[in-house]
Amino acid sequence: MTMRQEIRFAGFGGQGIVSAGRIAGQGAVIYDGKHAVLTQSFGPEARGGACAAEVVVSDVPVDYPVVGTPDVAVIMSQEAYGTYGRDIKPGGTLILDEDLVEHEPRTDVRVLPVPATRIAEGLGRKIVSNVVMLGALAAAAPRATASAITRVWSYIEAYTTVTAGAPSIRASFAYISTIRPGSRRHTRPWDGAMTSIGSPPSFSIALSTGLETIPTMFAK
Repeated sequence: MTMRQEIRFAGFGGQGIVSAGRIAGQGAVIYDGKHAVLTQSFGPEARGGACAAEVVVSDVPVDYPVVGTPDVAVIMSQEAYGTYGRDIKPGGTLILDEDLVEHEPRTDVRVLPVPATRIAEGLGRKIVSNVVMLGALAAAAPRATASAITRVWSYIEAYTTVTAGAPSIRASFAYISTIRPGSRRHTRPWDGAMTSIGSPPSFSIALSTGLETIPTMFAK
């Protein structure tokens, strides 16, 4: 059976939402040998407006890039929560920056509130809160691989000055190991351009890098 995983990142402009989507997709392609496509949407504001990045990861080339009901939603602002968090697949995972998002109890999805902004500030780089959320994704979401996301961090350096990616991910893992899943609420819409992140290389990079797959935080 073909594997298809849909992941939605949402927040406001300037938080690195699209960068987070690219890192997740590139990690899946380069280090996990998957196919991935990124779709992104923005509000009219240059910074501060709602934005989203949606990633489809599959064992086969992605012929339908639209995310309908994501398996995982990573939400980093209150507005994004009200716009993009509503239609998560039943049994899916909702990851929230609890410093920026107020949410309500919910029983049909798994909720992981992460103090991403505080963790990033503790590292001395508030700008890496998106990478803290990537760490939460890698630790909590099915098929997410921490090694893939950590190794692909070098890609982000092409379009940002942030260099604290790996420590941010490790800090996120440390936090996640101390908490239990809660339950809350969420939302959505879609609009935007599609970017093909790529297909897996013909040779297996994974074999040479010795990937360590992160077990899912929640038992199925």
